[in-house]
Formats: sequence, structure tokens, C-alpha cells
Amino acid sequence: MKKVLVIIGTRPEAIKLAPVVHALREMSEDFETRVCLTGQHREMLYQALNNFDISYEYDLKLMKPGQTLSQITASIGEALQKVIDGYLPDIILVQGDTTTAFVGGLVGFYNKVKIGHVEAGLRTNDKYAPFPEEMNRRLVSSLADYHFAPTEMAKEALLKEGVRPEAVVVTGNTVIDALFYTLKNTDQDMSEIDSLKSVLASGKRILLITGHRRENFGEGFLNICEAIKTIATNFPDLVLVYPVHLNPNVQAPVYRLLEGLDNVFLVDPVSYVPFVKLMDSAHLVLTDSGGVQEEAPSLGKPVLVMRDVTERQEAVEAGTAILVGTDQEKIVSEVTRLLTNQADWEEMSKTRNPFGDGKAASRIVEFLQCPK
Repeated sequence: MKKVLVIIGTRPEAIKLAPVVHALREMSEDFETRVCLTGQHREMLYQALNNFDISYEYDLKLMKPGQTLSQITASIGEALQKVIDGYLPDIILVQGDTTTAFVGGLVGFYNKVKIGHVEAGLRTNDKYAPFPEEMNRRLVSSLADYHFAPTEMAKEALLKEGVRPEAVVVTGNTVIDALFYTLKNTDQDMSEIDSLKSVLASGKRILLITGHRRENFGEGFLNICEAIKTIATNFPDLVLVYPVHLNPNVQAPVYRLLEGLDNVFLVDPVSYVPFVKLMDSAHLVLTDSGGVQEEAPSLGKPVLVMRDVTERQEAVEAGTAILVGTDQEKIVSEVTRLLTNQADWEEMSKTRNPFGDGKAASRIVEFLQCPK
């Protein structure tokens, strides 16, 4: 039996690793699986785990107010070493591009433990965009033994960097597994969006907005907010719903510029299940999130990405997403086009999602049974 340690730090990691944890625990004759939380996120992380009924064995609770990236890197490394010393795993699984994923891979390497990287191979080829995620992901790739690429494009990026072909498997993205799981479990708690019930039932078109990228702080967020204000003014019958990230760099410009507009609903961040409901109810999605670029196309929702580059170029090439950056004029013009041109909206909404079929977790576990 192989001992697997699944390391999770943030809500997106929890969502994307939950299907893998379930698949591993269903194969208990082959795998002993333990989950370790670093605590990069706290309440949002616990909510996601509850949504997917995931239990955990370790909770390091490392996040402290005002920590620098260097400080959280050091504290994760020291705490994970103690976990590895006590459990002695055969395989460590990390996901994506967080500091938790990078340090999990690094500590695993120091202990000569096999490392599996879920969602491997995404690249922008700009080490500062997204920051620090692009380099986190590249560093994990240099440490990992098994690379679970969501797409053929991601696989090709890894092969160009010299990764052994037999160590790469194209799985699809596990977030699609998580999305389908959520859509099937429709009886879950939606109380977080009770204040939006009348809005969701109104029949009006909804623009769902999310924004939190570190590289957009400052002028970028001011431009985004000005664009949203213009859209809200130009389309008074449009409902704009914005779950506002708790970071002060986001909260300050959003509430200063958008609070009080009749058709803009600023709400607290919501957990995954109600957020899927919001995506499913939306006509368009305006976001700087990575995961939303993968999820929304499965629901037939066009995505406008408020970033200059994306490590999910497949969405752009497939036609499910458009890069608009933080350029106020471009954000307004593209939203306007999709609100006023039904043919353009339908073309994007009916395009096939390039990120998978909801069976990524089973492919990962199948590979881990007999890794190459």
C-alpha cells in the first residue's frame, strides 16, 4: 500500500484536489491517504472542504496577518518537515501554483519523496505575471516526478522544458470534476446568497465579477472599477454582482467607486457551492481568476479575463475567453459587444470547454497505481 500525503493551502487547491482525495480514498486497498492543510487560506478553505465532505489529518494553521511571501515560505517548509517525519509518505501531491504547492514540492524533494503535480504545465512565460504563481508553478515542475497536465498544450510546455514524456499524463482539469460534483449535489447550503434571491429570480441579465490578482493592485483596480461603473451606467437593466475579495487593496477602490450604484450588488466572498450557482445564473463573467476561466465555459458562460496574459491560453484559442487586461476602454467595449450582439455571445457560449470531461481525478489515481 502506498502512503499519499495531499497538501492543500488555499480554497482553489481544496476545490481542485477534492475529487482526487475522493478517488484515492475509494481505492483504500491501494492507497493510505492523508490530507495536510497549511492554512494559506482559513475560513474559505474550511468551507470548500465541507462542500466536498473532505476530512483532514493535519492542520498547520500557518497564516498570520501581514506575512511576507518569504515568511510564509519558511514557515510552511518547517511545519511540513515535521509532518513528513511523522508520516513518511511515499507520494506527495500538490496542486497548481501556490506557495504551498512550491514548498510542498521542495520539502518532498529534500526528503526524496515522489512528488505528483496536479495541473502541471500552465505557462505565461512571464515570471511576474501572474506573480508569484508563474514561478511557483515552474519551480514545482522542476521538482516533480509525476506531472498531471490538464491539456495537450500544458503537456507540450513540459516536454519543451525537458520533462520525461512517460512522466506526463494529460488528465483534463480536476476543477471540472469538482464542478460536476457540485451541480449534482443541488441540495447544498445556498444561504450565503439569500440577499440575491430576488435578483437571481428577476430574469434580468447578470454580469458576474471577480477580481483579486496581486498584479492588478493600484492603478489596475482603479481602471477595473471605472469600467464597471461605466457598464452599470450604460446598461441600467443589467445586474452586476461582485463578491468582493477581503484584501484591502481590492475593498478600498471597489467600495469607493461602486457602492451606491443601484444595479451593482457588492457582496462578501462566497463559498464554492453558491459561487457555482452565481456562475450558472450569469450571462457573462468578468474575472481575473484562473479557475473561473476553466469552470465558466462548462456552464456556457463567456469569460472576459482582466489580465494581460493567461496561463490558460487554451480558453482564448478555443474562443471561450477574451483577454481584456485592465484597460478601461477595452473592458467596456467587449462587455458592450457581448451584451448587444447576440450572435457573438452565442458563439462564445456554445464553444466546447477545452479543460476536460470531469474524469481527471480517476486518470490521476490510475496513473499512481502504476507510475512510470
